[in-house]
Amino acid sequence: MTAVAVIGAGAWGATFARVAALAGCDVTLACRTPQQAQMLATTRHDSRHLGDVPLPDQVRVTHVGDASWTQGVSLVVIALPSRAVGEETARVAAALPAGAGVLSLTKGLEPGTGRLLSEVWRDALGPDVPFAVLSGPNHAEEIAAGQPAAAVVSGDLALSERVQAAVSGQAFRVYVNDDLAGVELCGAAKNVIALAAGMSDGLGFGDNAKAALITRGLAEMTRLGAYSGCSDATFRGLAGMGDLIATCTSRHSRNRRAGEMIATGTPANRVEAEIGQTVEGLATVRALLARAERVGVELPISAQVAAAAFDGRAPAECLRVLMSRAPASER
Repeated sequence: MTAVAVIGAGAWGATFARVAALAGCDVTLACRTPQQAQMLATTRHDSRHLGDVPLPDQVRVTHVGDASWTQGVSLVVIALPSRAVGEETARVAAALPAGAGVLSLTKGLEPGTGRLLSEVWRDALGPDVPFAVLSGPNHAEEIAAGQPAAAVVSGDLALSERVQAAVSGQAFRVYVNDDLAGVELCGAAKNVIALAAGMSDGLGFGDNAKAALITRGLAEMTRLGAYSGCSDATFRGLAGMGDLIATCTSRHSRNRRAGEMIATGTPANRVEAEIGQTVEGLATVRALLARAERVGVELPISAQVAAAAFDGRAPAECLRVLMSRAPASER
């Protein structure tokens, strides 16, 4: 039996703990605060994130300040917002039991630097700790309810295969992918395109506009990946096209909803407070553009998302800028 500790009890962290427990793992869920841990341990429900879906009785609940979460674990799963990763790496690295691997569920880039989060973790963990990332079209609300879904895991091959074996089941299928940087770039960039899709919804546009945004968004994601040495196949797969479709179209998508709110007048700095959860696309877009500039890649949709969210440009004007770009071939 795989002993798993999940750090972060937001929607995806709690859901992954549930998936792992139902797959037969021995699971500890480490909340970020004692108050959240007490609530979850007592009620076994997180109505804000997961509605009426209960946390399985076999999931032990504690908090990160309680060192017992490390005891006997062979896999530490990180389910934190990208902006919280930097402050947690040293704590996790210091507490990590010998021989344990680290699996990240976070989709984003390091704010400010644009570095891949695997690079941030590798700096803290050193070269000898196995590390992997899990990504894909994984809306927590659906997975927690037992609806079928698939994901990819990438990084250290032995750890990836161990994760695949440990959590795959009848409703959750995991594939191994050897393109870690591509999987991470997909997870970061798709949230930015989803903001654009939400803005399209907020402006009252239809399926044609959204299909164009998704398709051209995938093109700019793939272009950035190519210049970063990633595989085109990753961007056509679950981490890329799969997650992009889900995030741009789903009623569960915080990034799509955030874009819609911005288009209908909510300032970007108030969006997360109104949604009540992290919107990774807003935290990622400027870092993504900085990364693209360093490798000489143009991201026109992402640039207009940043203009609408942070520069005060009206979303309708952003559309006009996109539609009036010079004629180009499809590539």
